[in-house]
Amino acid sequence: MNRRTLLGAASAAPLSRFAIAQPANSRVLRFIPQSDIGTLDPITTTAYVTRNHAFLIWDTLYGLDAELRPQPQMVEGHRVEDDGRRWTLTLRPGLKFHDGEAVRARDCVASIKRWQRRDPLGQELAARTDELVATDDRTIVFRLKKPFALLPDALGKIGSPTPFMMPERLANTDAFRPITEFVGSGPFRFKADERVQGSRFVYERFEGYVPREGTPSWTAGPKRALFDRVEWRVTPDSATAAAALQSGEVDWWENPPNDLVPPLRRNREITVELPDPAGQLAFGRFNHLHPPFNNPKLRRALLGAIDQADFMTAAFGSERGAWRDKVGFFPEGTPFASDAGLGALTSPRDLEKVKREVAESGYKGEPVVLLGATDFPIINALCLVGADLFKQVGLNVDFVASDWGTVVQRRNSREPPSRGGWSIFFTYWGGFDTINPGVNQPLRGNGTNGWFGWASSERLEAKRAAWFDAPDLAVQQQAAREQQAIAFEEVPTLPLGQCYPMTAYRRSLVDVLKGPPLFWNARKA
Repeated sequence: MNRRTLLGAASAAPLSRFAIAQPANSRVLRFIPQSDIGTLDPITTTAYVTRNHAFLIWDTLYGLDAELRPQPQMVEGHRVEDDGRRWTLTLRPGLKFHDGEAVRARDCVASIKRWQRRDPLGQELAARTDELVATDDRTIVFRLKKPFALLPDALGKIGSPTPFMMPERLANTDAFRPITEFVGSGPFRFKADERVQGSRFVYERFEGYVPREGTPSWTAGPKRALFDRVEWRVTPDSATAAAALQSGEVDWWENPPNDLVPPLRRNREITVELPDPAGQLAFGRFNHLHPPFNNPKLRRALLGAIDQADFMTAAFGSERGAWRDKVGFFPEGTPFASDAGLGALTSPRDLEKVKREVAESGYKGEPVVLLGATDFPIINALCLVGADLFKQVGLNVDFVASDWGTVVQRRNSREPPSRGGWSIFFTYWGGFDTINPGVNQPLRGNGTNGWFGWASSERLEAKRAAWFDAPDLAVQQQAAREQQAIAFEEVPTLPLGQCYPMTAYRRSLVDVLKGPPLFWNARKA
């Protein structure tokens, strides 16, 4: 299977230019993240803000370059034998955790197994594995039931959850229970003693980190920490964040709302760019375990009310270049996007008809606990449109407004909505996390082993398996097309459109890598 088929295409990252020395005032990078960090463990959540935080602290066995090719990162290399059924990975010498202990193969084995419990590609790798062992301190061996050429892609994935390497004692923690200690293997260490929840997170350079050789590109290549400190300043108010960036109080703002992008572009001291050419897909995620959305007839009825343009306009403004509608479960412009089932979204909208179908579905007026994120402007806009729409078609909406960190924590609950659970939340996924059936979590049907909401569907899972086993791109595309058609029948998730969020930083900050916010290689000129 071609790796570009797995992941799609991307633009190249800039070459690096490393400074020999920097003045003291350039040794701190101040960054405004998309939201507060509600959960610090990157395995127990799919929140991107947690994934971005984790890339500062932990490293991965493989990295993904700008051509979407997995490259050895913590590993020196690998050897494939027995017709692709035995993979031997060798760690680079000199790797250390932040507590000074050596990174050992058994740490990595434990980390991989914990990650596999939560990640869809990791689960596929686990299902194809007979044995995963550490044969000595630097050697990891996979013995597979059948060949899996995408093993480096899986271990180098940048989507949430990412397979970060942790000490064995932390990796042995239940994958559904967050760790409380943050000893990493990456270029920065987390300053837990300086953490101010809802306000500030601090990271300092780890002097014991050993970068590999090469050219930095996305998460591959040398991770050279050129700042002594990275300070995250949580700033929910967009006007305050914009003023801080323009005055130079901060260096980088991860996700400025689209209505503030034009004035930022006009500022000669600020660079505005698209970090992910595949964009992002917005979704409303149902809780399938409890009424009312354990009812497929009700979920299907709501499709007729969705006008993606309404959601996209609210979240990203009226500029059509910032978003697109009439989009299914895969990003437009990528190999597996299709029109299968799209009539459910593109046919004329008739809210009175939807209201009748809601009543006929068997809905009994149960409260719909909708989790809103008031400190996350994009997601908050999606929530407000969704809440209003649901009320119009007869749902009894209980809008629970909180910060995004609280949403991230509460959506873990499998309790009924009346006992602290929930019915629906809104979010978005990066294009590279939804680009095909192998990585697309909103399309999984693996129940309680899956993404929050825990949809169960043997039909969706069968098409995913067919995609993995397909001999060529044409057969893969047919499997993806059929999977999307099933999704529009069973509606595990509401597709709300495709968007293209920008990032903005001071022009004095140079050599910023493409992809998610990455804090190595960048420096102040």
